[in-house]
Amino acid sequence: MATYREEYDQEMRELKREIIESRGLVIKTNNLTNALSADLKSMAKRQQSSERRLVWTSATAYVVFVIVVFVALKLAWDARLDAELAKTEQTRTSVERLSRELREAQKREEERGRAETKAAAFYELVRLNKRAEILEQYDAIRKEPLSKAEATCFADAVDRARNDLSSVAYYQGKEHARFGRWHEAQQSFEESIKHKESAAHTPSARYHLADALRRLGRQRDAVPMLQQLSEASPDKEILDDALFLLAQCLIDIQAWNDAKTALRSFIRRFPESPFANDAKIQLADISLKH
Repeated sequence: MATYREEYDQEMRELKREIIESRGLVIKTNNLTNALSADLKSMAKRQQSSERRLVWTSATAYVVFVIVVFVALKLAWDARLDAELAKTEQTRTSVERLSRELREAQKREEERGRAETKAAAFYELVRLNKRAEILEQYDAIRKEPLSKAEATCFADAVDRARNDLSSVAYYQGKEHARFGRWHEAQQSFEESIKHKESAAHTPSARYHLADALRRLGRQRDAVPMLQQLSEASPDKEILDDALFLLAQCLIDIQAWNDAKTALRSFIRRFPESPFANDAKIQLADISLKH
């Protein structure tokens, strides 16, 4: 009986111990469960926070991507627009240039047509040898867009016309002088020089003009012309005549010192001249009286 009770007590103690251990195990398990629950909640919060950050990050990235795409599209569009505008401007410039060149070509063609018509009319004057009309219309025709051949041909024709008219006026002047019509002679010689100053007969025309002026009592107008002729005339044959006539004009206007100088120069330069004796006599007479 005592043994049975001891066994019973022993079992009770073991049962209590097991109960205590089980209770402790339950408490530990509960604590671990609570700790695990807390860890899970913490992990869930961190996960939610991470998900929210990921969502914001994704949204931000998407927005940035969209902005970048729009900016890229805007830049590409602007570049394309600028290229098209530049191309359009280039085309417009080319069209304007071509239009301007076309107008200029048409204008040149019209001007050339008018020039050809005027050139044909002017050539008809040349062919008919209408010298006065050639000179009258030359200033107008030379302003037209003539070819080099036309310009050269017309210039030569004008030069011939000037030379012819100058020659005609020169011989008319000599004819007037032969009959003592000094006023008409003066006009003819002046006209001859005006037509062509570089003609071969121009120095002679100047000399005869000076003589006509002297005959008309205009010695002072003749003196400068004769001075130039006596010093450097292209025609060497009239040097002595011009210098002797200069001396006569100076005597006429009573410029005695200049007259003596001119006579001495004449005697020194042209001792073989037919007027040499007359010059010596005049020089001696002037030197004696003045």
